Amino acid sequence: MKTQSQYREEITRFACMMYERQYVAATDGNLSVRLDDGSILATPTGLCKGMMAPEDLVIVDLEGQRKAGDRNVSSEIAMHLLIYRLRPDIRGIVHAHPPTATGFAAAGMALDQPLLSEAVLCLGSVPLAPYGTPGTSELTDALMPLVPNYDAILMANHGVVTYGEDLHRAYMKMEVVEHYAKVALVTIMLGRQKLLGEEEVEKLIAARALYAGTAPLGSRHSDCDSERAAREKSRKI
Repeated sequence: MKTQSQYREEITRFACMMYERQYVAATDGNLSVRLDDGSILATPTGLCKGMMAPEDLVIVDLEGQRKAGDRNVSSEIAMHLLIYRLRPDIRGIVHAHPPTATGFAAAGMALDQPLLSEAVLCLGSVPLAPYGTPGTSELTDALMPLVPNYDAILMANHGVVTYGEDLHRAYMKMEVVEHYAKVALVTIMLGRQKLLGEEEVEKLIAARALYAGTAPLGSRHSDCDSERAAREKSRKI
């Protein structure tokens, strides 16, 4: 188990990495972790992710009410709380605006084609949620049908949210989404996509289950290394 201090350092470190990689600009984006007591440690509103200190973070309950911290809670905390409520397996969430993936979202295009074996293994498919005004119930309503079955979602004309068993996995999924989007864009520019066939995809699904060790079919897991085959088969790939 990590201490709250360690979680604060971790969020600050990944927030800085997001800023350095230009996944966010100005005060964009937010990150959070579910603490051992069930409360949520999150980045505050109005603060550059590259200039944030561990003491700037705030703690909220599952209703979004601030329990600790001097800064205001992010207006997008409801998106995080929705994911935590629907996915008890999730302990870390990252929301950002990586340029290429967000470009797909702004173009109304999901990242749901099997172009990269690594993306299939890590993400399966990245759907596109309809547009909802950030910080309102429109956004959470748009995400609600997708959260149980996906670990990365494009939000139309907005950005990307990824989540995992811990913040490290959630952040790595964000990197995979952006990399996937860059490769997809190149194939579009070249005017040709050579997709993996059904047999190849099935092998990747089986490999994903194998990475989980003794993962039984039909069980549910949302780790980048160990999502179960049954969940993957329910996704569009």
